[in-house]
Amino acid sequence: MAVMDAQPATTGPAGLIARLRARLTGGPSEASLTRRLAGTIFIIRVISAGLAYVSQVLLARWMGTSDYGIYVYVWTWVLLLGSMMDFGISASAQKIIPEYRAGGEQALLRGFLSGSRWLTLAVSTLVSLALAGIVRLLSPWIDPAEVLPLYIGCITLPAFVVANTQDGIARSHDWMQLGLMPQFIIRQALIIGITGAAFLLGYHLGAVAAMAASAGAVWIAMTGQMAVLNRKLADHIPSGPKTYDIRGWLAVSLPILLVESFYLLLSYTDVLVLQQFRPSDEVGVYFAVVKTLALVSFIHYAMSATTAHRFAEYNASGDKARLSAYVAHAISWTFWPSLAATIVLLALGKPLLWLFGPQFVVGYDIMFVAAIGLVVRAAIGPVERLLNMLGQQKICALAYALAFVMNVVLCIALVPRYGGHGAAAATSISLTFETVLLFWIVRQRLGLHVLAFGK
Repeated sequence: MAVMDAQPATTGPAGLIARLRARLTGGPSEASLTRRLAGTIFIIRVISAGLAYVSQVLLARWMGTSDYGIYVYVWTWVLLLGSMMDFGISASAQKIIPEYRAGGEQALLRGFLSGSRWLTLAVSTLVSLALAGIVRLLSPWIDPAEVLPLYIGCITLPAFVVANTQDGIARSHDWMQLGLMPQFIIRQALIIGITGAAFLLGYHLGAVAAMAASAGAVWIAMTGQMAVLNRKLADHIPSGPKTYDIRGWLAVSLPILLVESFYLLLSYTDVLVLQQFRPSDEVGVYFAVVKTLALVSFIHYAMSATTAHRFAEYNASGDKARLSAYVAHAISWTFWPSLAATIVLLALGKPLLWLFGPQFVVGYDIMFVAAIGLVVRAAIGPVERLLNMLGQQKICALAYALAFVMNVVLCIALVPRYGGHGAAAATSISLTFETVLLFWIVRQRLGLHVLAFGK
């Protein structure tokens, strides 16, 4: 760690305070910058979690467990499909943009900054139309209460995909607030405002109204983010000709898409399988548990979002010592805060679930089962980003694919009998299996130790 963040050799209370301040907030080193940026991301996600928690609590109380379960089911599909329909460009931007900047390839950089968004908008629109057609064909076999919310979900997808792409571009320039605030704060605030206004005006707030409010919030937030991002890029990148290397972008992005897709499938399989085998009210309770534990995942997300493009930079420069120290720093600052957050959330679990409604407290036991997988995954930090940025996307995708298959099999085996407990157990076992695989892959392929403890 001395490579990353050497500390002054001061003693006494003043020296201790100075070292603590430098460790948490200051210093010009990459590690200090990473902590500040990760701290910014974490604060945004915590505020977002608070807003999301408020919105989910209000929706659950206003809609009832059945309508709320339908809304959760459809919104889960939006999150899952919307996060995969950008070809992985939101993640690969953190590899492509630093490499273009390092190589002085300004025409390619300008082409990517505009072309990537047009590409994802066009394709996501076509895919959304196709999905709406599938809903139409399958409507005789779909619960009638789910059909219209699913159509609204299709309308939401293009804006969701473009917002993800813009997030990746903003993060590659260290503009964390611009990348994250529109999606995680502004969008949540709009959902609360729109649904709250509808409720106060006396409209029936069912799954259709909640999805319509969510769709409007996604489109408004994305449009505002686009306007600000275009202005900042115009100030940051000199104007000039643009070159569009779409084949090159996809060559980098598609393997990363496999990783992201299997990760998302692994994340959402439990909810989707639960919806197929158990009543909607059980889905609502399980989703409340997942939302309550979301703070743990935010820490992992914050470090992943902050470190990915720096992994690519250090690898491109051939600075292995700096890369190794930076990886160790990222893992440590993922695991220990995640462990602390898990302990706090489990201690406060019952009152937090009660906020959704007294009937949601029955999910408290599920929290302990679900927390195991999150803590185990945090023990190796954002190594999936490390593998993606260092050209190991295919083996990383294979690890996630195996974990996903395990999760599906376990969910199908356990959910019909054990409900939410079975879904949580299946996910925790699969996350543990995935963590072991990734640890072994990094050890074998990169020769790095990626546990938060030991050597």
